[in-house]
Amino acid sequence: MHVNVARAIGLFVGAAVLVVTVGWLCGAEKGAQFSATLVVCAGVLVYLFGESLALRAMRARPVSEIEQPELYRIVRELATAARQPMPKLYLSPVRSPNAFATGGSPRRAAVCCTTGLLRTLDERELRGVIAHELAHIRAHDTLISSVATTLTAVITAMSMVAFLLPLGESEETDMPNLLGGLMVALLAPLAALVVHFGVGRRREFRADEQAARMTGDPEGLAAALGKLEAGAYRYPLPRERSLLASAHLMTTNPFPCGVGRLFAAHPPTTERVRRLRLLRREWDMGG
Repeated sequence: MHVNVARAIGLFVGAAVLVVTVGWLCGAEKGAQFSATLVVCAGVLVYLFGESLALRAMRARPVSEIEQPELYRIVRELATAARQPMPKLYLSPVRSPNAFATGGSPRRAAVCCTTGLLRTLDERELRGVIAHELAHIRAHDTLISSVATTLTAVITAMSMVAFLLPLGESEETDMPNLLGGLMVALLAPLAALVVHFGVGRRREFRADEQAARMTGDPEGLAAALGKLEAGAYRYPLPRERSLLASAHLMTTNPFPCGVGRLFAAHPPTTERVRRLRLLRREWDMGG
């Protein structure tokens, strides 16, 4: 927990320095002031809405136990076995099969599944995916993920507003404004990548292993990961900024093609599957 809190703070400070520096290069004092304002707004967004941005982006809604009794049963069983609070459950009306967890702490956590996930996976595979998301919650990965989601959304938005704001000091020409806007448009995606890399890919391997131990079934999660990746190719999500900013939260990368691959914070699915099957063999040999 303490490590992820420190990483979240470091990530926010690092991104803030980068944003203010870009603002100074683009528009000197005015640019720095504008960037500092964005940083303050980002801090407010992280505090107030960091946990819900991804849910909003995925158009998710709370789901009751009456609507999804089997999903509630699976989540309750796994959460009880892991000795952690039952998270809130959300359902996203998206055909692409995937899931994610969000929340600043286990007591404020939420797990969201897409309708495509529930239609694609059997119970064994669904247990693996849910256990994976519960492992993220237990490790407090969702805290830094919420920070990364908000920062990425703010940084990518800079490329849109930079063209409209008078950051240049010259009143006789629009060239400073144009150059400033172009710089931000080029650097914003780079900054977004820095934010995603700050999340780290090792957390996915760790969550996979913890999920396998929670369910006692590495093969179930391995099979689910293969179906999720195939589903992402078949039903790709629209490449909207809010969805790109939330991609690192998903169990697997929802953007396997095109520019969305630049925002991937996941290790290759083949490597994750290989590790899970190796874990199964190690258990069999040890038993």
